[in-house]
Formats: sequence, structure tokens, C-alpha cells
Amino acid sequence: MHVFLTGASGYIGSAVLRALIAHDHTVTAVLRSDEKAARAEEAGATAVVGDLTDLALVARLAEQADAVVHTASAEDVDPDFIATVLTTLEGTAKPFVHTGGIFTFGASGAITEASPVAPPALTAWRAANEARVRTSAVRTTVVAPGIVYGHGAGIPTMFVPASDTPTPVRLVGDGTQRWTTVHVDDLADLYVLAVERADQDGYLVAASGHNPTVRELAQAGVERHPGSDGHNGSTASVVPESADESRARLGTDFADALLLDQAATGAYARSLGWQPSRPTLVEELRNGYRAD
Repeated sequence: MHVFLTGASGYIGSAVLRALIAHDHTVTAVLRSDEKAARAEEAGATAVVGDLTDLALVARLAEQADAVVHTASAEDVDPDFIATVLTTLEGTAKPFVHTGGIFTFGASGAITEASPVAPPALTAWRAANEARVRTSAVRTTVVAPGIVYGHGAGIPTMFVPASDTPTPVRLVGDGTQRWTTVHVDDLADLYVLAVERADQDGYLVAASGHNPTVRELAQAGVERHPGSDGHNGSTASVVPESADESRARLGTDFADALLLDQAATGAYARSLGWQPSRPTLVEELRNGYRAD
């Protein structure tokens, strides 16, 4: 299958590119620079230097492809991009896989595809775009990832001490809230599954089923370092803070999203054949969580 992929130079998109190529799909990717295009081509894509705001380019690539996967979802990109793709694919059987996010569901200890939505301010903009995707006549799937980790990148880097000298790691709030998690390579496999299934109004919560507390994650981060208090079971190297302190440090909208208590099993995606198999985030943090 020939896939038009956005975000191929990004954290999620580069993993999706690798997974699509590994599953014998061909990929055309739009990148903003020659440097990014060269990296995508090294990974096996046909790269086009351009911008997703070039709607004529978007329409042409969507028309030429057998499927569209959008991982470069952004507030200033999505409305026009989505409208263009839906118009181009209407009347065809070509799938369009769009990227959502777990924050959409707000605080919930049992998130499923049928859970009510209650997004924080950080991601409230997604709601109208997802509604447009889901109510279209095109064969669409929204993939909603948990907090993505793997290859020493993403949000979890906040729990890695800045150097080999033990330094305190700050929690987000008191650290009792749970985070849904998914390894970026497992997530990429789910995107491939979504492309190949070509559902009509599909929705997939991408969650490994591991829902550690923020305190557990921070403690795993400090345990790696010789001489840290993590080795004797103490939490002295993990520093809690109030919600307001987290907001001041991280910004209100970002902090409020990370303060959400969320848990999910990813059971529905598993029932379709998805098999997340990579190490858990706690395991990766204990092993140092460094970039490949």
C-alpha cells in the first residue's frame, strides 16, 4: 500500500515510517527541509520538501496515495489539512488515520474508546477536528496515544537526572496520579494496523496497560544512578511539589494535563490483534533511559 505520511521526522511519525516500511508499505512523506527529507529517505521513504499548509500539495499527495496517516497533528494545521484530505478521499475506500491523544478523556481510571471526553485546555482544540474526522463518509480511524516513551525521548525525560551525579527529580504535583503509557514502537505498530484495517469511523486507544504513578516513574529514574537514594529504597531524591508549583514550573496548561489521573488497558486494540511487547516505561527508566 502507498501511504502519504505527515510528521515523518517527528518522534511518533519517524517510528510510524519505520513500521510501515517494515510491513512492506511504500511511503511518501512531506518534510519542511532538505535535511529532514534526507533522513526520511534514509529510512526508506520518498520525501517531498514542502509544508502541510500547501493544500494543493496535500490534495495531490492524498489523491496519489492509497492511504493517509497524519501524525503531525497541530492546532494551526489540522482544520485545513483535515478538510482537504476528507474532500480528496471522499467516495474512495482509502483510509485516513488521524492522531488524537489520551488527554482528551480527562481524569479517568478506566479509559476506553467509549469513555466521555473532558479534555484539559492543552488539547481542547482537538475535539472539533476529531468530530469532523469521525462524522465524515471517509474510512477514518483516530489513534489516541497514551504518554509516549522509548528511545530516551518524550515527556518521560523529565524523570532522568541531568547528570550521573545524583540530583533531585521533581514530581508533577505529589506524584500520586497515574499515567497511561505506550512505547513509540508499539504505537507505530498500531498505526499500521489501523491503515490495514481501513475502518469506517474507527477509534483506538493506544495504551500498553501499564499505568504507573508519577512517583513510581520518578523513583525509577533516580534508581539508575550510583549513590542515589533510590538504591536503598528512600525517596529523598524525588521531590514532590504542589499543583501550583508544577504550573509555575511547566506552564499551567501542560501541568494540568500531566496532573490528570488516567489509566487504560488498551483492550480493544488488543482484541484487533495489536500486541504491545516493548519494555515498560518503569523498566526503561531503571535502565537509564538514554537516546539510542
